[in-house]
Amino acid sequence: MASIREQILQSLTTKLAATAGVRAVYRSRAEAFGRAEAPVLVVQPSPGRASRVTTCKLHHTLEVDVIVHVRGNTPEVLADPIISSAHALIMADTTIGGLAVDIVPTNDDPQIDQADMNSIWWVHTYEVQFRTREADLTQA
Repeated sequence: MASIREQILQSLTTKLAATAGVRAVYRSRAEAFGRAEAPVLVVQPSPGRASRVTTCKLHHTLEVDVIVHVRGNTPEVLADPIISSAHALIMADTTIGGLAVDIVPTNDDPQIDQADMNSIWWVHTYEVQFRTREADLTQA
């Protein structure tokens, strides 16, 4: 069985497939995108941390980056409705079907590609809090 962390990432990726205006949603894509592929979303983990809550229980904080990649004459304007749609899907169930304790948006970081000024990566970071057993990351 996959860890709760991986279940959360897979669930978010699946949920974001319903985002209005995107052609695809990828889970940690490593390859560069071709011009015709945008707009797309990428879901990837960022650093996380854990602390002991009680004997045998850990409280985890996982940062998840939801990256919107668009191309166009005003990429930030093109990204806005996609960002709004993705955010609404994520925040509609902040427990991710019971996998998480809570989700909080924490960061918003637009990155314009200097070599291609009509391309933007807009990174939205969400802090996902969840719990596991100390000795088994697949069980809450």
